[in-house]
Amino acid sequence: MRIVLKTLIQFLVFILATISLPVVCLGESFTLEQVLSAPFPYCLTSASHSPRVAWIFDNKGERNIWVAEASDFVPRQVTHYKGDDGQPIASVRLTPDGKTVVYARGSEVNKESTSANPQSLAKMPKQQAWAVNVNGGEPRLLGDIGCDKEQCEDLQVSPDGKNVVWSGKKHLWIAPIDGKKKAEQLDELAGENDTPRWSPDGKRIAFHSNRKDHSFVAVLELATKKITYLAPTTNRDAGPVWSPDSKQVAFIRQPGVEFKRPLIPEFPRPWALWIADAQSGQGREIFHSGNAMEDSLPLFAFQSLQFTNAGRIIFASEKDGHNHLYSIAATGGAPQPLTPGNFDVEDVALSADKRSVLYTSNQNDIDRRHIWRVGATGGEPEALTRGETIEWNPVETSDGKTVLCLGSTATSPAMPYRLTSSGRELIAKNILPADFPASQLVTPKQVVFKSEDGLEIHGQLFTPKNQKQRGPGLIFTHGGPIRQMLLGFHYMEYYHNAYAMNQYLASKGYTVLSVNYRLGIMYGRAFREPPKSVWRGAAEYNDVVAGAKFLQTLDNVDPQRIGLWGGSYGGFLTAMGLARNSDIFKAGVDFHGVHDWATFLPMWTEEAEAKNAALAPDIKEARELAFKSSPVASIANWRSPVLLIHGDDDRNVPFQQTTDLVEKLRAQKVAFEELIIPDEIHDLLRWNDWVRSYKATADFLDRKLAATPQP
Repeated sequence: MRIVLKTLIQFLVFILATISLPVVCLGESFTLEQVLSAPFPYCLTSASHSPRVAWIFDNKGERNIWVAEASDFVPRQVTHYKGDDGQPIASVRLTPDGKTVVYARGSEVNKESTSANPQSLAKMPKQQAWAVNVNGGEPRLLGDIGCDKEQCEDLQVSPDGKNVVWSGKKHLWIAPIDGKKKAEQLDELAGENDTPRWSPDGKRIAFHSNRKDHSFVAVLELATKKITYLAPTTNRDAGPVWSPDSKQVAFIRQPGVEFKRPLIPEFPRPWALWIADAQSGQGREIFHSGNAMEDSLPLFAFQSLQFTNAGRIIFASEKDGHNHLYSIAATGGAPQPLTPGNFDVEDVALSADKRSVLYTSNQNDIDRRHIWRVGATGGEPEALTRGETIEWNPVETSDGKTVLCLGSTATSPAMPYRLTSSGRELIAKNILPADFPASQLVTPKQVVFKSEDGLEIHGQLFTPKNQKQRGPGLIFTHGGPIRQMLLGFHYMEYYHNAYAMNQYLASKGYTVLSVNYRLGIMYGRAFREPPKSVWRGAAEYNDVVAGAKFLQTLDNVDPQRIGLWGGSYGGFLTAMGLARNSDIFKAGVDFHGVHDWATFLPMWTEEAEAKNAALAPDIKEARELAFKSSPVASIANWRSPVLLIHGDDDRNVPFQQTTDLVEKLRAQKVAFEELIIPDEIHDLLRWNDWVRSYKATADFLDRKLAATPQP
């Protein structure tokens, strides 16, 4: 009886302590809906012969195209789609005169050749090409697209502004922009044909023809329908760009697929830059990488390749350990470095006269982005923006007088800006909702801590305002994994939302550490391509544990109330934390994560490489290593509760990754909850689904991290 009485008294003391202590230290000062209310701008583009720009605003799931023109750049809405309908808009292009916008609407198709239908409509939506006059009128349908890869939408307007070409259903299609004729299939070639690029004179289209273990760059002459392959070999050629005189095409060449190659060792990925005559198809190499790991094809190789009006070609290389731009003469010769230094370059665009390059980098500001300009022939780069702001997606108007971009800060969400001699000026001045809680947001602190092996890891620390006692802590891990969270609102909508969620969690009393673990971008190639990572050992998980240990040292964090959350690759790392270290992580929220690399690995690579994987001499060892590097390998140690969130039409991470984990958790009697969203995809398309998911996340964490704080 004395033992029972003592136990009862201890239980009552615990209950009273829990009642007197709020789940978190503070009540929320704003709602989740408010911090997610800002329209998100993306796909900023400019007309080639008119000082007009266009972009997309996603306003609570209602996506529409906006334009602005010199000299006042007052934004105005062009399309008028209504409601949170889950239909994305992409690949916005202005005709050269700036009078018409073309765009893609609807998602890419899945393996069943259907576009996303997150509203669960009885009639399936389609991915289609549209055009609309900027001065009024209804959008006109140009044709179906139906491409099958994420961000595959690639509409290209002809130089005379009369036609648009795109890739879809493995072929090229063309349609008049006036909408008076149906779209016409341009080719019936073997393979998958994509990346169409108009010659400046409008007479030819260069494109990429993927034949799986090899690929070609080819040129289609519109008048005769003649196909010319450019220096065809067994290699993989891609990324065509035209010379200004329409006579030559530059492209990137990589080796073809080699079968029975071991999977576990990592090999260099050498590449070369070629240029070919568009008429004869004869080509020559003008640059070849080395054979060291750092000479491998850089991450941003294709978007960086540009043919200038200065007789030089711009390309990216990581041969010095960082992603930098180089300039080489079209005739060949020694490449000239344009952006040397201990930083990385990301966005790349040519100026209006195509004689200089606009780019973004983290030079002198490693956890932000700023815009720079450098001449195509070299010279000292010029910083166009600086300070505690973030900028991306630079474009220059056709008259060369104005550079515009998208930008944010720690407390102001993404918006379009124009650059001035004194900085940047907001052009969408009345778009932000009046109740957006900018003044109530915290400014995250840049922190640097060391992982178990001594590697320096960067993070952003969100500390609650006016915190009076110890509260719970959270680790956030981004997806990708080739991403970088910033000291402000992000340039990708997925992470713009995640940043807002971290702000919301901080307002509720959570101290949140967003960890930029190894595998992420902008800290150099060695950081992005570390050994024994991903399915080869998951070394990046050590950075998550190091982040938790950092949180445990903070006076305002209760070390017994640390959880974690993340999506995609961040979902994988969340599951790893719960499976391997339930002693550290007391709860987690896993958005569409990978849980078993051994089953996911064949889907992680291109088809030809996946076929090679089945024939590899170390396939058995690779599968064993992949399994050991997965959360399911440590399922016996999983004790902490988890909330699993997944859309069942996910085209990135198979839904089976979550159904399989649920059965394993059930067998282990691990507490789990589910929020399954029928017909949603990986990057949730409906604003309401983001709100539902984040509300469920906050509610779950509140309920599971309500332990008594340590003194």
